[in-house]
Formats: sequence, structure tokens, C-alpha cells
Amino acid sequence: MKIAIIGAGIMGCATARALAKRGARVVLLERAIPGAEASSAAAGILGAQIEMHEKGKVLDAFVRARREYAAFAAELRDETGIDVGYRVSGALVTARTDDEHAALRRAVAWQRDASLRAELLDGASARKLEPSLANDVVGAAHYPDESQVDPPSLLRALVASLRDVEVRSGASVQRLLIENDRCVGVALDDGVVRADATVLAAGSWASLVPGLPSSIPAVRPARGQIVQLDERPPRLKLMVVGGHTYAVPRGDGRVLCGSTVEMVGFKKEVTAGGVHAILSGVLATLPSLSSAALTATWSSFRPHTDGEPLVGASPLAGLFLATGHFRNGILLANEAARAVADAITR
Repeated sequence: MKIAIIGAGIMGCATARALAKRGARVVLLERAIPGAEASSAAAGILGAQIEMHEKGKVLDAFVRARREYAAFAAELRDETGIDVGYRVSGALVTARTDDEHAALRRAVAWQRDASLRAELLDGASARKLEPSLANDVVGAAHYPDESQVDPPSLLRALVASLRDVEVRSGASVQRLLIENDRCVGVALDDGVVRADATVLAAGSWASLVPGLPSSIPAVRPARGQIVQLDERPPRLKLMVVGGHTYAVPRGDGRVLCGSTVEMVGFKKEVTAGGVHAILSGVLATLPSLSSAALTATWSSFRPHTDGEPLVGASPLAGLFLATGHFRNGILLANEAARAVADAITR
């Protein structure tokens, strides 16, 4: 079976790897270079619990994906020798008002009912766990199993693992090839690639591929900006969420701070307002970071839909989807890759 995959970000690479392991002949098509867009620009939070607000199948998928990440990272290290930066660092979601603390109490209660590890802390207990917290933090929810990964290292490992995959960089897809109401491959600017199945994993650019059925929900770019600080010596231990911002310590002094959610089309910019919003929120929660060096800023696009991610078979025969994961593409990459591979090979 020959498979064409459009897009070599986290979803495309993970899906290519999964299908190649099942014996498929895979051609991975990327208009730039693998991992050049949102996949390698993310913060890498594996936030199964901090992203959830209720029980259900989505929570189950998130928790399963987080639980399986240790094995996924180990497999990639064994295959490529690359450490993807996976570690269980834990996370604090902070509260600055009594109402926010009450909301965290409810969140901790239902998550404990779902057999997940979660603990409600008062301000003093939260600062004992993470001394960098501001004195006016009145409490926090502690999720000790939340994890992280380094996205650039993850992408390098995934690309290095694709030894049995034909990877074509600079391959610009002009349209889907459709014959007798079935997708049979893609047309490029320099020829065609015919395939038994085609996977659309083009992230925020997915809806721009000509030939896509109008019945498939639109995927739009949601710009996110990130600020990298360098704290020497490293003090921050836990991932910390405060209001609409977060801080992710890498353990070596780097702290990734984010992020904005901006529906501005494909304007890949870092703005004064975006940086101000991020740093204002982060420094209010973690004032000790005010003395850290600001070493980098960047932005990229998360693939946003108005509903669930687009995973599996599409309304067009022969076309499969792996996009629309918004802020959780890194977390769900292996889970989605397996689901798409199952849909194609069953």
C-alpha cells in the first residue's frame, strides 16, 4: 500500500512513522522543511489535566496520550539516539482570588473522582512547593503527572526515525487528485504522486489545499507568541499557569513563556502587545523572573477548528485527516498517528 502524506510537521511525521512500521510505502510531502512551522515552535506542554474541564472521552484520550509518552520518547531515543527532552515536571495552576481558588477546588474534586492525581493547595503550601510564586497567589492546583517535551528535539527525532519513508522537501501540493469521487493522490508543481490513501496533515494550512470537500470543517491559523527567558541559576521547578499565561522551565535555565491566541490570518509576527501580555502575566505570578535575560521570541500558528480535531477518514474516499489539534498537537501526536494508521490499514 502506498500512502501520500501532505505536511511534515508533528502530525505528518508521526503518522508516516506509524504507517511505515505497518509496512506501508510512505511519501511525505513538505513544502518547506520538516517541522518548520508550529510543531517546532510549541512550548511542549503535555497538559492532559490543565487543559480539561470535565470528564469524558476527550479526557481519557489526553490522559492516555500523556501516559504513553514515556514509551514513545524511549522508542525514539532507541531508534535515533536523540533525547526528546521528555520529563515529568508537574504543573501548578495558580489562583489570585478566592473565586479562582474555588474554581480550582471544583477542578481538583472532579479530577480526583476520575482517579487522577490532583491536589488543592493554599498559598503557603503552593510557595513551599514552588518558592518562585508571588506572595499574592492565594492557592493553586497541583498536577504532579503533567509532563513536557522539547518540540525541536522531538521533530528531529521523528524525522531521523523515518528511514523507510521517502521525504520530499520543497514539494508544493497544487491540488488533490480526484477520480470517480475518490482521492487517488496529489498533484505537485512538478508532477503527481498517486497513492492508495492520502493523509492531510498540513496543520493550519490544511484548508488551503485545492480539492478539499467543503463538508470538511475549516482549519484556521491561531497565532501564538512565545518569549524565552534565561534564568541563571535555574530556580523554577514546575510548569506554572497563571491566568492566561504559562511558564515552562526546561531545567537548564531556559523558561518558555506563553502564549497568545490571535486570529490574525497568516501574519507570522512577534508584536509588542503580545510580548507585553505574556510577560505581564508571567511576572505577576513569578516575579523572580524579572531579572532573567530575554533571549528569544517567536510566533507560529496552531491549527484551530470550531470543534474536535480532524482525525481519521474524511467524507472523500481515499482521503484521511490528521489536523486541527490546536494547542494539543504535541500531546496527541502519537495517539492521532495511531488512529489514522488504524483507519487506513483496517
